[in-house]
This record gives sequence, C-alpha cells and structure tokens, in this order.
Amino acid sequence: MIKFAATGGVLSEGDNPELVEYSLEEMKAIVETAHALGRKVAAHAHGAKGIKNAVLAGVDSIEHGSYISKEEIQLMKDNGTYLVPTVYIADRLMQRRETLRPNVKEKVDRVLPETRENLSNAFRSELKIAFGTDAGDYPHGENAREFATMVKMGLPRLKAIQAATVNAADLIGWSKRVGTLEVGNFADIVAVEGDPLADVSVLKKMQFVMKGGQVACAEARVSFGEDPPRVGIPSCYRVPREPVRPQ
Repeated sequence: MIKFAATGGVLSEGDNPELVEYSLEEMKAIVETAHALGRKVAAHAHGAKGIKNAVLAGVDSIEHGSYISKEEIQLMKDNGTYLVPTVYIADRLMQRRETLRPNVKEKVDRVLPETRENLSNAFRSELKIAFGTDAGDYPHGENAREFATMVKMGLPRLKAIQAATVNAADLIGWSKRVGTLEVGNFADIVAVEGDPLADVSVLKKMQFVMKGGQVACAEARVSFGEDPPRVGIPSCYRVPREPVRPQ
C-alpha cells in the first residue's frame, strides 16, 4: 500500500485541508508507478478538488473525504473507488478541543461540521465504504468505536460491519485470505456478547478472538467444552504477542 497526501490536513500545521498538494499529472505518476509495482494506492484527501483529482488519477481509496460532494461521490462510484471515512476521530478531537494548538483548533472548528454532513450523504449514496480509523491520533484499542459513529451518521449496521470485513479485504486485495469465512481463507474469527446487527457497539468488547485458526484470547465465560480443556488461553484484554492454541 502506498499512501500520499492529495490535500493538506486538519491536525497538521501550516497547511490547508482544502488545498491540492499535487497536480493531476503528479498524482497519475504516483498511481501508475505504485500499481506497476503491485501496490494499492490510498490518497489522504479532505478537499473536493483533491478528492476529484486523486480519483481521476486512479487511486484505490480516498482517506477522510471531508469535503466530498455529490460530484465526487458519483465520480468515485463510476470508478469503483472506496471511501475510508475515519469518523470517530472527530468525536475525540472535540473532546480535547481546548488542548489543541490555535491553528489546529481553527481547522477543526471549520472542517468537522461540514465533514459530518458530507460523509452522511456519502453513506446514503451506496458508495463503497471501507473501515479505517486514523488511530494514532487516539489510542489504539478504541478503533471499534468507529462502528457506532458510522452508524450514527447513517451507515446501516450491516454495511458498517462489511466495511471492516469483506470490503476492507477487497480494498487491500486480500479477498482470498481474509474478510469472509470460507474454505481457503485464514480462520480469523471474533465473537461478542450480543447481536451487532441490533447494537453495533457490542463490537467494542471482544469475548473471543481466533487468528489463523489459533485461539488468540477468550474471556472466562467462553466455553470450549470438554475437549480440549481451557488451559493457557489469555483474556482478550491482556493479549500475548503470539496466538495460543488450547492445550
């Protein structure tokens, strides 16, 4: 995966999220070279012009898409481009707004209200959505909060889950490895207590994780039956570096 900044950012100093940072010809050169090397290409893009140019250049996904309009939505649909919206970070930024640098605070106040409306329109448009979080600007481990925020903004619960599974796998070119439970794919499975199609927030609390057919973690209430006994399987909230098989 190759990612480039088609526009300025929100949390960065001295730039403008609406300003295009590469010409269309430069973006095409980036995409053509990356694709020739077998790499997918993601474009960080807030402004509408940057989104449009990146899509015309042939990127596989637009990250953020804050100022996306009907024109860019239709262009992305026509080109099969994914949108990776990263919406929960907006909630976190508002929580710590008073601690932000003045330049960043000004951009947050200007960009975020429009972002919510624009991305809600994108969610209603049947545009292809893949799950992303921008985690790093908030602690890793809170990533699953993205689900509830996307649903609150209008994405159906099933589509939010598909964004993190089958769609994300398709975007990165790993559909024959992950994203679905079928013969030949990695046995990557999670279990939660409750129905995420009724309450998507249950995805914040994993009860069981299997990675590549190996049990990585499980909570005490999860039963493995009589054979094999539950030995050496850690809690999902103290996960070891390597998966552990039941003994």
